[in-house]
Amino acid sequence: MNGLKSATLWLVLFIVFIGMFVQMTSKEQAEQISITQVLKLAQNEKIVGKVEDREGSITGKYTNEEGKNVDFESDYLPTQSDLILERLDGAGVEYNAKPGNAFLQTLFISFLLPVIVIVALWMLIMRQMQAGGNKAMTFGKSKAKLMSEGQNKITFDDVAGVDEAKEELKEVVDFLKDPQKFSRLGGKIPKGVLLVGPPGTGKTLLAKAVAGEANVPFFSISGSDFVEMFVGVGASRVRDLFEQGKKHKPCLIFMDEIDAVGRSRFGGGMGGGHDEREQTLNQLLVEMDGFNSNEGIILIAATNRADVLDPALLRPGRFDRQVMVDFPDLNGRERILQVHSRKVKLGGDVDLHTIAKGTSGFSGADLANVINEAALLAARRGRDDISMAELEEAKDRVMMGPERRSLALTDKEKKLTAYHEAGHALTAKIVGAQEEVHKVTIIPRGRALGVTSYLPGEERFTQFRGALKDRLVYMLGGRAAEEIIFGDFTTGAGNDLQRATQMAARMVCEFGMSDVLGARTYGDSNSPGIFNNMREQNDNTRYSDTTANVIDQEIKRIVDEAHCRATKILEDHKETLIRVSEALIEFETIDGRELDMLIRGESLPERPKVPPPLPPAPKAPKGEEEKKPRERIFGKPLLDRPSQMPG
Repeated sequence: MNGLKSATLWLVLFIVFIGMFVQMTSKEQAEQISITQVLKLAQNEKIVGKVEDREGSITGKYTNEEGKNVDFESDYLPTQSDLILERLDGAGVEYNAKPGNAFLQTLFISFLLPVIVIVALWMLIMRQMQAGGNKAMTFGKSKAKLMSEGQNKITFDDVAGVDEAKEELKEVVDFLKDPQKFSRLGGKIPKGVLLVGPPGTGKTLLAKAVAGEANVPFFSISGSDFVEMFVGVGASRVRDLFEQGKKHKPCLIFMDEIDAVGRSRFGGGMGGGHDEREQTLNQLLVEMDGFNSNEGIILIAATNRADVLDPALLRPGRFDRQVMVDFPDLNGRERILQVHSRKVKLGGDVDLHTIAKGTSGFSGADLANVINEAALLAARRGRDDISMAELEEAKDRVMMGPERRSLALTDKEKKLTAYHEAGHALTAKIVGAQEEVHKVTIIPRGRALGVTSYLPGEERFTQFRGALKDRLVYMLGGRAAEEIIFGDFTTGAGNDLQRATQMAARMVCEFGMSDVLGARTYGDSNSPGIFNNMREQNDNTRYSDTTANVIDQEIKRIVDEAHCRATKILEDHKETLIRVSEALIEFETIDGRELDMLIRGESLPERPKVPPPLPPAPKAPKGEEEKKPRERIFGKPLLDRPSQMPG
């Protein structure tokens, strides 16, 4: 409303200034002459048309020496009016008298108009100052956005792969729609639902689906919206948020990234205290379950750092339910791919189940990116639909980065890479790995010169010790192949050695898979270094230097055994290793079916050695050239995922 008044005032001022400008301009265009000159022009018949008398001034047109008609204006005294009329009438000039008041016009232009302009400017300045004061008074207002019904088109049908979380939130929506169904036995609606999970798993998408399903007001806000440089503003915004919720109850409030304000007040070395954040957290605790509880308001929050949240925020009565939104399983990934492929045109050869098998550890956001990259790739190739080749290429691109066909490898490097990748693939086949070799390529991608990718036979969340030892064998198959063929090894196996060492360390320290050390754990070797000091100080299971030496020996023994097994396998199948490597050098990429043919001693059919080059792809963002996939085991992510093994 204030903005409309300000705009109106500015419009009035603009019109006034335009009028002044027009009047001043018209006066400048009309030539000022004396009344004597007017009478002479009349006698000489130089006046064109009629003249107008406005009680003090005469205006009209006359013909100058150049033959052009020029506007003129002439002022006279009131006592001269009769004489002027007589002279002009005698000269035959048409005379037209109009009433006017020159004095009032002069008074308005010279005095009243400047006063009006000054007063208007003063009122405008005062209004702006008042508006600034109002903004200062409303600084503590909540920044939550109220989503109206029909504004959000996302429903639970658009969310896949998180069935348990959907059921929990469907119950919340059902309670809001029909509270009597749940409260007839004395049950109470949960006050808060906390969505916990890794980034990209669909927490915010679930909240949008709740907004689309519920026929109640839905407020959306981020945890960072509460934090300001002024102490007390965050707490004020929390109060205002719940006041708005009371006016619209029953309602839902979604707070994204709640860890921005909900961090533990007992820092323990993790960042220390923060007055503004702690006041905001205290106010949030009181509003959720304080002396005056807010009935009919459900708070849905999302975070990927539940470990840093304050314990008082997580207790029942505040966040009654914690819903885990984890990485999807095989069926979940397939349904997610189906959801995201609704808006694209898929070819007849597309098998989303195969793509889902090859994307173990992918989040929902990763899978959406796979579909999008495939659509972009198909468009660049000028296709009318998306084929399986584009989906496979998009999957590899999301995992490892774009192909680097412009990277010029020497013949020796190409041969070395071929034997390295053949060593990975052949050892995986011989040891009977649970993963099926899907594709082997020596086309550089990301920071890797070659890639061996696998498809898991079935979705697994636990692993036997024997399966992990087999995995170590084909992790080290590339280095073993280099030693057998070239009698030396290169730096290309550095990433393999790193992942194999980390896997062996977890087997010893986390999974209790060492016969020497037995069934106990020795710390979490896969935790971020920023928390290591705190863990060492608080962990009651610290071990001695002697035990640390035994751990090192066990890790070395496990890795050395896997390396010896890989070397033995490749020495026994050296001819097959050479045959697979030569096929890779010739064709650059072979799939699992062709690998089986080579192992059986069959020849591959002829085909182009190098696929037609693609148009140059956009450069990958810095830091995303290589993405390490993950697989979950015993509820924790492994350090690597065997679906892709870079050379």
